[in-house]
Amino acid sequence: MPIILNIETSTNVCSIALSENGNCIFSKVNADGLNHAKLLSLFIEEALTFLKEQNATLDAVAVSAGPGSYTGLRIGVSTAKGLCYGLGIPLISVSTLAIMSISASQQLNSDEDYLLCSMIDARRMEVYVAFLNKKNELIKDISADIIDGNSYHDLLTKQPIYFFGNGAEKCKEVLMHANARFLDDIVPLAENMIPFSEKYFSENKVEDVAYFEPFYLKEFQTTQQKKNCF
Repeated sequence: MPIILNIETSTNVCSIALSENGNCIFSKVNADGLNHAKLLSLFIEEALTFLKEQNATLDAVAVSAGPGSYTGLRIGVSTAKGLCYGLGIPLISVSTLAIMSISASQQLNSDEDYLLCSMIDARRMEVYVAFLNKKNELIKDISADIIDGNSYHDLLTKQPIYFFGNGAEKCKEVLMHANARFLDDIVPLAENMIPFSEKYFSENKVEDVAYFEPFYLKEFQTTQQKKNCF
């Protein structure tokens, strides 16, 4: 199985993780704030030193694709591209919204029938939203939604929905349906990229290193972008 370096910098949390055969073999996380430019290179240096000690090499780099912070994503993607260029290995992108769904599903009872709703804050009452099933599969095109009391009423009448991410915080007093449930402290982490990055590697779902760009919040508009983000 490949060894993949996973990089997540889309929010105020900076994290990296090395994966092999579905397992996390090395990780670093810092949630103190937007220190990505300083920390990311140090984290990666430690990861590469770890691999050298194991007589192992990287097979690919995976990076969070957004939506998310312009500065954070720019740092993560430019670093990932540089590594891929320098080492001659493929680049993989993983949706920030999908990454958060892994952490959320780990907290829930798998016997319950529910949907996951991953939210990234935009502006005012707008959020970027992905709805996923229990298998962390996208069931509805990613959308930029303005939240009010009637939002997602059709879905909420059918089953419980767990809302999470920094966009969910401002929805707690608006979405009052009995099936609207909220999970706190869910952030995108590199370790939770692993199921997606290894799957995409096996499917040869890789990016063009020269032309790939993440989905910054202000640019996350077109239908094609929304579909490509997953």
